[in-house]
Amino acid sequence: MERGRCYACRREFDHDPAEVTTFLVDRATGLPPGITVAGTLRPATPEALARSADQPVCPDCVDKAERGLPFGPTTGG
Repeated sequence: MERGRCYACRREFDHDPAEVTTFLVDRATGLPPGITVAGTLRPATPEALARSADQPVCPDCVDKAERGLPFGPTTGG
């Protein structure tokens, strides 16, 4: 087991690296390769792919995404 931070909600959680859902993220931008800060698509460059690493996503965020619900960080209020 490893402890990691969810890419979507930023909560720490324990997970099995072989079993956890991951998301490929460019370490320089914090976004998936091929996604702009405006949320549009573009071809991923070889450099962006080389900088990218798989980031874990917690089961709560995966469940919410599969059900079409909003997920990610929440703000108090």
